Amino acid sequence: MNRRATSSRSTRNRKTYGKGWRLLPKVAMGLGFILSIWLTFTTITIISASSQSIDAAFVLGGSIVREIHVAKLAKQHPQIPILISRGSPEPCIWKIFHREAAQMQQVWLEGCADSTFGNFYYSLPILQRWGVRKVKLITSPTHLPRAKWMAQIILGSHGIWVETEVVQEQGIPGNREYGWKTGLDVTRSLFWGILSQVIQPKCSQVTKLVDVDMEVWQNRGFKCEHQGDLEM
Repeated sequence: MNRRATSSRSTRNRKTYGKGWRLLPKVAMGLGFILSIWLTFTTITIISASSQSIDAAFVLGGSIVREIHVAKLAKQHPQIPILISRGSPEPCIWKIFHREAAQMQQVWLEGCADSTFGNFYYSLPILQRWGVRKVKLITSPTHLPRAKWMAQIILGSHGIWVETEVVQEQGIPGNREYGWKTGLDVTRSLFWGILSQVIQPKCSQVTKLVDVDMEVWQNRGFKCEHQGDLEM
């Protein structure tokens, strides 16, 4: 009896495994079909967004020169919201906008990111909440093409068209590019482009520039990058 029962269970297991393996091609085809529909829809959305006006400016931290540039942009286009991801210390950015007499109401500072991948990881949900469909990505020549490819993959996977604006720098910039670094970040971006469709990370360090308490910072003390030419 025991041998028959064992033999019977083995037969049932083989049949179950066999059915499972036969279903795999169908599952793969189904997933491929869903993926193709998603890619088609996203591509159409991106192409449509490319002809629209800029919805927001997105600054990647790494150099105070980029923040000076976006402050001048804010002065020319005060209606465009600006997101600066892990840029210079808050009081330094405040002083830049104050010096340029640029509006601060439409400027937000994201302070959670600790890498270029982190810039997109934490900033994507913010741009989505703003309803952005076309963004101006502000960075430096030394940050390319890695930053541009990552933006096109991660933001593009959500139907956001990316227009890159490059800001020239002097001296040693905050970003140095390596082949392995680009390969790693592009690979991570491809995975995150899919996972971010269902995962929405939140940053607890998002500050409106107008809310920066300069009195507290003056008492605490701070330093700004010398290229900003800012005095305490």
